[in-house]
Amino acid sequence: MDMQEILDEIVAHVAPLCLQGEVASYIPSLGEVSPDSFGICVAMADGEVFGAGDWQQPFSIQSISKVFSLALVMSYDYDSIWKRVFREPSGTPFNSMVQLEADRGIPRNPFINAGALVVTDRLLSITGDAAASVRGLLRQESGNPEVEIDALVAASEADHGHRNASMAHLLASYGNLENPVDEVLDSYFKQCALAMSCEDLAKASRFLARHGVAAGGTPFLSPNQSKRVNAVMLTCGTYDAAGEFAYRVGLPGKSGVGGGIVAIVPGRCSITVWGPALGPNGNSVAGIAALDEFTAKTGWSIF
Repeated sequence: MDMQEILDEIVAHVAPLCLQGEVASYIPSLGEVSPDSFGICVAMADGEVFGAGDWQQPFSIQSISKVFSLALVMSYDYDSIWKRVFREPSGTPFNSMVQLEADRGIPRNPFINAGALVVTDRLLSITGDAAASVRGLLRQESGNPEVEIDALVAASEADHGHRNASMAHLLASYGNLENPVDEVLDSYFKQCALAMSCEDLAKASRFLARHGVAAGGTPFLSPNQSKRVNAVMLTCGTYDAAGEFAYRVGLPGKSGVGGGIVAIVPGRCSITVWGPALGPNGNSVAGIAALDEFTAKTGWSIF
């Protein structure tokens, strides 16, 4: 198949959808992004890279960073993180506190905000600088040494992150944080504020399509760990729309409120789409439509 032709057709197909939904204006810096942007990149497991649209324009990766912080913790600490975080779909919004209270401080999964705070806390304990560790992994795997934290976005999140602060304090009250709340929040906001392009992210997430093998050819995760990260992405990566995403796309995926989505075809490729306008569940409207079209055109699905 002609991958470049497929991506060009997808960009044309989703163009009318780019203005459907709303940009994440509750983080003011994200609200300034043009909603009609769209990019897509496919990084094949064997090294080839294809892109179309705004695929080389950096954007705020936001919650997509949670995949990489989880992978880092698992690489250092194998599976002990699962004593502090469950692996079940939440069925509630990514910033909900209802289940955290009901489950006595154990977040439902590592991709909702409360779960990501626990993962960041563990990474902070292991490395001493969680955000720098995530940035280092993304630079290494993407091959782009200029991947950087957007200080304005991080400051904007810190100024308006009252709900995340509440979650962190609630986690601490149940004894599920090892570090001071302010340090965990600072690390979390910084990792979410990393700016990358579709190309950068597709390359950086390719180890999940290679069963854990990093860009340099050495194992980063074991095949079993890579399988587990992909499994949690499938069931929890798009929050309370995970069932709909699995139905339409049929791939492990992780979204962010910056409009990006990373999806994995194990053994074949990683895919990143970016469309800033979000639907009611916090996922890119054009991005999900593009991934739906991609799997339909290629026939690639874990199902």
